[in-house]
Amino acid sequence: MDREELLVMINEEAKRKTPIKEEEIFTDEIKLSHLKKIDKIFNKGLSFYIDPSPIKANKASNIFFRKDSFQDELNIGAKKIVNQFEDLKSTLSAISKLGQLKLKRQFPLFTVQQNPQEVAALVRRKVYPKNRKSDKREFLKQLISSLAEENVLVFEFVENHNLKHKANINGFFIQPNFIVLKRQQKSLSRELFTLAHELGHYLLEEEEIEDVEVIFKKQNGGGIENWCNEFAFHFLAGSFSDELDHLKKATKENNFHQAYIKEVANKTHLSTLALYTRLLYKRKISQVNYNLIKNSILKAIHQKELEEQQKRELNKDLGIVSQARAPKPINSPLYVNILKTGLYEGIINEVDFCKHLKIKPEKLDQYF
Repeated sequence: MDREELLVMINEEAKRKTPIKEEEIFTDEIKLSHLKKIDKIFNKGLSFYIDPSPIKANKASNIFFRKDSFQDELNIGAKKIVNQFEDLKSTLSAISKLGQLKLKRQFPLFTVQQNPQEVAALVRRKVYPKNRKSDKREFLKQLISSLAEENVLVFEFVENHNLKHKANINGFFIQPNFIVLKRQQKSLSRELFTLAHELGHYLLEEEEIEDVEVIFKKQNGGGIENWCNEFAFHFLAGSFSDELDHLKKATKENNFHQAYIKEVANKTHLSTLALYTRLLYKRKISQVNYNLIKNSILKAIHQKELEEQQKRELNKDLGIVSQARAPKPINSPLYVNILKTGLYEGIINEVDFCKHLKIKPEKLDQYF
């Protein structure tokens, strides 16, 4: 960002009647109060700014140096999340090397020339959870655990509802084995599709940071994105892929296959909207009928959210305290094992271990 962008963000954060001026920030001396406002944007800790050593821009470890452009224009919230996980990647890499952990890639490298459906079938046999839970959250946990066995690290990042700079991304893949997902509390189907999509990027070893859309259009996103979308669909749909692609055209006469689509959605964890989008892509439903169904689905979702909001407001007026807890990210077993190794070998201490896993010290024994 340039100086003007930074000043705008600082003044938005500060909410002062008299805006902070450029000469108050870009000078030899700076007020501590101003420095704290800057750190609210970058979250580096005050010691970062007073460290006299020059900043080392490691081009090999930073995706913003490795890639010239991304599928989406990233906002400051997205860049902060990526920076946070690149720092974590460096930490875990150091622990793994010092602890002599070998996290060798288990999957071969694939290319966009290979059939994504065939690749999906191959990968499903290795990592698709055997115990196919109908509960999406439990299924996501099992899939993250299965990927951990293949040395693929999956992380969730959770954004509070009152966060000022929210990331405009659903997920990303950074080399060599990091997949990061936005916690989708109200749309686990989207989160699962994002995971499958980013797994596609891992298989191709093509890094990307993006707002993953469940849209199957050839002109959308180029060859790599289409391949990852196709892979994600076939990975989640499994044996239903061919059934869906050979389905008769969805019309008013057959009630747009709603009963069947609902059954497939329950068994595959693909959303009904994603399944109808697939039918549109395969020309199994007209654009007019697709728009009607899409609007109906989105209206139902909006209505449900509105009812939940009204319920919360009513409870607040009645003085009923919400029992809802802040969502916690799923911890990959591989992540936990790397940290445990670091603790056993004396590379990190108990405070670091608890800080990484966001647990209280009294819960430490549960991990050993």
